[in-house]
Amino acid sequence: MNHSEIVSFLWGVADLIRDTFKRGKYQDVILPLTVLRRLDCILADTKAKVLERQGQLKGKGLADLVAQLRHASGFAFYNTSRYDFEKLLADAPHLAANLRNYIAGFSPNMREVLEKFDFDNTISKLDESGLLFQVVERFKKVDLHPERIDNPTMGTIFEELIRKFNEALNENPGEHFTPRDVVHLMVDLMLAGDEDRIRRKGIVCTVYDPCCGSGGMLMITKEHVTVGLRKNGDLLLPAINPSAEIHLFGQEVNPETWAVSKSDLFMKDPTGRDADNIAYGTVLSNDRHAGRGFDYLIANPPYGKDWKRDEDAVRAEHERGASGRFAPGLPRISDGQLLFLLHMLAHAKEPKEGGSRIAIIMNGSPLFTGDAGSGESEIRRFILEHDLLEALIALPEQLFYNTGIATYVWVVTNRKAAARKSKVQLIDATSFRVPMRKSLGDKRREIPLERSQDILQLLASFKDGETRRVAKDGKDEEVVVSRIFPTTHFGFRKITVERPLRLNFQATSERIARLEDEKGFQNLAQSKKKGAAGAKEQAEGRALQEAVRKLLRGLPGALLKDRDEFERALDTAVKKAGVKLPAPARKAILSSLSERDETAAICRDADGSPEPDPELRDTESVPLPDGDDPADTDGVPASVRAFFDREVKPHVPDAWIDTARRDSRDGRVGLIGYEINFNRYFYRYTPPRPLEEIEAEIRVIEGDIVRMLAEVTGGQAAS
Repeated sequence: MNHSEIVSFLWGVADLIRDTFKRGKYQDVILPLTVLRRLDCILADTKAKVLERQGQLKGKGLADLVAQLRHASGFAFYNTSRYDFEKLLADAPHLAANLRNYIAGFSPNMREVLEKFDFDNTISKLDESGLLFQVVERFKKVDLHPERIDNPTMGTIFEELIRKFNEALNENPGEHFTPRDVVHLMVDLMLAGDEDRIRRKGIVCTVYDPCCGSGGMLMITKEHVTVGLRKNGDLLLPAINPSAEIHLFGQEVNPETWAVSKSDLFMKDPTGRDADNIAYGTVLSNDRHAGRGFDYLIANPPYGKDWKRDEDAVRAEHERGASGRFAPGLPRISDGQLLFLLHMLAHAKEPKEGGSRIAIIMNGSPLFTGDAGSGESEIRRFILEHDLLEALIALPEQLFYNTGIATYVWVVTNRKAAARKSKVQLIDATSFRVPMRKSLGDKRREIPLERSQDILQLLASFKDGETRRVAKDGKDEEVVVSRIFPTTHFGFRKITVERPLRLNFQATSERIARLEDEKGFQNLAQSKKKGAAGAKEQAEGRALQEAVRKLLRGLPGALLKDRDEFERALDTAVKKAGVKLPAPARKAILSSLSERDETAAICRDADGSPEPDPELRDTESVPLPDGDDPADTDGVPASVRAFFDREVKPHVPDAWIDTARRDSRDGRVGLIGYEINFNRYFYRYTPPRPLEEIEAEIRVIEGDIVRMLAEVTGGQAAS
C-alpha cells in the first residue's frame, strides 16, 4: 500500500469505534496505535537480541542497562516486553493486561512519549466495549516496517492522520496542518543564498521550530540539505550537502503531536539526539531552549489565537526590557503570531557568530493591524529599523486544509547581503498556483515545484519591477510581481492636528432645557450622606437648581459669539441672584447654552492660548523620509513641518500641530508607526465596462424575463 492507502486503511478504524467514541476522539485510538505499530515493526528485527541481552545482564548488579539495550536494539529506544502485536493477539482474553505490559516494556524515553497519548484510559474503554481485539487486529494487518515504509513516507502518514483529526474537530484555522508544498517553499526560502555556506566541509547547522507540531518542517529542512527533494522515489532537487550535520530542535504544546514528533525522530535517528531536543510545553511562557541560538528558524504559528494562558509570563518578560524576548512590544491579546516572531528573533545567533535566517508564515494581520504606538506597530518598527526583514512573499489563497485565508511568508535575517541592506523585497506570488485534482477540505490549490522555484528566482534576482505572465479573469497578463522599497518606506509619523474651539452662547428656552441632562447640574440635588442630613442636602440642592434656572431665564436673549463676554454676563447674573455656583454646575451651564459656530471668536485658556475643539481634532500620517530629519525647537521634524505647511495649512489656516503628543522612543512630535499594506503595491486598476455595454446587457436580460413570464402565463411576449 502507498501512504494514501495506509491512511485510508487506518482511518477505517473509525467504522469500528464510531458507536463508542465521538468523532473528535478518534485520534485517541488511531494515533497511539499507529505509533505503537510503527515501533513494533521497527524493533521486530532486533527484539530477540534485546531480550537475549537483557537476560545476559540480569542479576549482574548493573545499575543502568539502558546503554547496553539501546546498543542491542540499534536505536535510542527498545522494548523488553516478551509481547509484540502478534503475541498480543494470540492471547485474546488477556489482551488489555498484556498490551499494558507491552507498553511498560519500552525504554523510559519512549514511555514518556507514549504517556502523552493518555492511552491507558483508551485501552480500558476499548476493552469494556469489546472492541480492543478488533482494533489491534486491524493495526496488525498494516506493515509499517522501514523496508516497506521509509521515514519520510511515515512522516507523511502521521501528518495526514493529524490533518484528518483536525478536520473532524473542525479546528480553529490556527490549528491547521501545514501542507507539504508550503513547507518545501518555506524551507527553500529560509536556506536561500546559503548554499555555499552549507556546502562547507564539516558544517554543523542547527534548525529550530518553536511550534513544531509533528515535526514536519524540521524533518523536511534536514531532508532538503542532506537528501534532496524526492517525490515517489524520484529525485527532483539534489541535496545541498549530504555530509552536513543537521541538529534539530523544537517545542510543541499539544501532547499528542509532541509525542508523534518525538517518536518519529527517535525512529529516524538511531542516536536519539534530535528527539531529545524536542521539548514539551508552551513556548511563550516556558521557553525550554532559553539562551540558545540557532542557525535556521522556521515556524507556522497559530493564526488569530489568543495568548491568555501565557499572559502573565509574557507581560512580566516584556517588563524586563532587553533582557527578555518581548521587549519591542506586545500584540493584542487575541492574536499572538508576532510573539512567536519575537521569540524566534531572540533565538537568532548574533551576526558575529554567523547570524541566522528565519522563515515564518502568518496571515495578513501582523502586516498592518495596530495603529502607531500599538504593540503590533512597535514590533514591526523594531524589525524594520533593525533591518531584519529581507522579503515578504504573498502566497495564493486556499492553500491550507482548514482555511482559505491569505498568507505571507516573512524571510527575516540579521545578516543581509550588502545589496539588500536597508531594503525590503515584496513578492506577489498569489498567482503562482495550480488547482488540485481533488480538494482536501479548504485546500483547493497547491504551489507546484516549478512555481516555487520561480519564487526563489525572484528572490535571488532582487529586481524591482520584475514581471511575470499570470492568468487573470481568463486572460494572460504581464504583471509586476517583485517590488523593492527602503525600510523607511513603510514607516510614518502620526501627528495630531488641532483646530480652535469656537462657540456661541444664548439663553434660549431650548438651550436652558438641555441643562437638565448635564451631570454637573443633576449632581446638585444628590448627596452621599444618609438619613436627615442627606435629605437636607438634597433639598438645598433642588433649591439651588431652581435658582439657577431662574437666573438663566433672566439672562439677555442676545446671541453672543465670544465666551468671555458671555461669562461676564453670567457672573453678573450669579452675583445679582446671590447664588454660590459650584465649578461643575458652571461648566454644565456653559456646555448646555453653547453651540459650535465657525464665525464665533476663538475660546482661549487662562494663558491666552487657543483651546482645541475635540470634534475638529484630526490626525495625519506623514511618511518617514529616507535621510536625516532634523527637528525644530518645538520638536517638530522638518518632514512633518513641511507636510503640514503643504497639505494642511492652506485648507485650514487656524490649525496647529499638537506638540504634546510625542514618540516615546525618539521624543519628537508625532508617534512613529509602521505598516505594510501589501496589496497597495501590486494593485492593478481595472477600468469599468462602458455604460453602453452594460445597458445593452440589461436590455437583453429584460427581454429574457419578459419571454419567460409570457411562457408561464401563456400570454404573448411584449414587443
